[in-house]
Amino acid sequence: MDIVSLAIAWLVTSVSFFILSKLPIGVDIDTFGKAMISAAVFGLLNALVRPLFVILGFPLVLVTFGLFMIVINAAIFGLAAWLVEGFRLRWGIWSALLGAVALGFINSLLYSILPTNIR
Repeated sequence: MDIVSLAIAWLVTSVSFFILSKLPIGVDIDTFGKAMISAAVFGLLNALVRPLFVILGFPLVLVTFGLFMIVINAAIFGLAAWLVEGFRLRWGIWSALLGAVALGFINSLLYSILPTNIR
């Protein structure tokens, strides 16, 4: 992944986080700047911590036919909220679950809008 693709992914995820903060799912982010920081922290956690969670949770992922991955995504989402000041989850794990699922949908929607040559 080159630097331009990384910057686009960061911007798309930042916009997704900001949109999430406007939905009534219990995710609060103060400003777009905090959304950008949250997206960066979320991306770093996905790159560094997610593989460990997947390895440790592999038996549960296998037994649940992959549905446990939603819980892993929610855990990373909640960890990002815990690390970033100005990013709060009103309803705890429920907000993290809703936020992680909604983040996936919003990211998919935004990437489908982007032209294919800049993804």
